[in-house]
Amino acid sequence: MIEVVLDTETTGLKVSEGHRIVEIGCIELNDLIPTKNRFHCYLNPERKVSEQAFKVHGYTDDFLIKQKKFHEIVDDFLKFIGGKRLVIHNAEFDLSHLNNELALLGKKKINEEVVDTLVIAREKFPGSGTSLDALCKRYNIDNSRRDKHNATIDCELLSKVYINLLDQKEPTFKLNIENDFNNILKGKSNNKYFNKVIKPSEQELKLHKDFLKKELKKNFFN
Repeated sequence: MIEVVLDTETTGLKVSEGHRIVEIGCIELNDLIPTKNRFHCYLNPERKVSEQAFKVHGYTDDFLIKQKKFHEIVDDFLKFIGGKRLVIHNAEFDLSHLNNELALLGKKKINEEVVDTLVIAREKFPGSGTSLDALCKRYNIDNSRRDKHNATIDCELLSKVYINLLDQKEPTFKLNIENDFNNILKGKSNNKYFNKVIKPSEQELKLHKDFLKKELKKNFFN
C-alpha cells in the first residue's frame, strides 16, 4: 500500500478570508515504511501572513515573497500524490486550502482516498488531547524539533503517530516471540543461536578454576 503523509502551512485559518498556502510537505509510505520519495516546497501566497499564523510557523513575508507560486509547482505536486492514499491530521483544513488553490487555477479538486488521523485519534481516545503534540507525547515520540510548525517535520512526526494509531509499532518486523520461546523450551527451536552450545576448553576451565581460587582467597582470607 502506497500512502502519502501530507501537511500544509498557511497564511491563516480560513479560505473564506482569502488565506493561502505557504508550505506543502509530503512523505511517501510503502506499507507504513517511509521511502526516500518526498515532496516539499515553500510558496509565495501573494498576500501577507496573518499575525496568528506567523506565531505558528514563523515564515515572514520577506521570505515567502521570494518563493515559487502555487501554479509553478502544481503539476509536480499532483503527480506526486496521484493515485495514493493521503494521510492527513485534520484533513478538512489542509484539503480546503489545497482545493482552493486548485480552484483558483481552474483545476479539479483532490479526489484521492484520505485517512484523517485526527478522526482516528478522537475515536480511539475520546475526551483526550488529539493534537499532533499530544499524540507524540502519548506514544513517546520525540518532537523536540517542533518549536514551530514545519510541514516536513510535522509529516515525519505524523508518520510515526499514524503507525502507532494503527497498532503497528514495528512494521518492518514480523516476529512470533512467544512461539519461538515455547519451542526453545520444548527443544524444537529452529533458531541456531539458541541451539548452539559452546563447550569451554580444558585450558579455559583451568583458568576459570584458578580465578575462583584467587577471588576466594582475596575476599575471605585477607
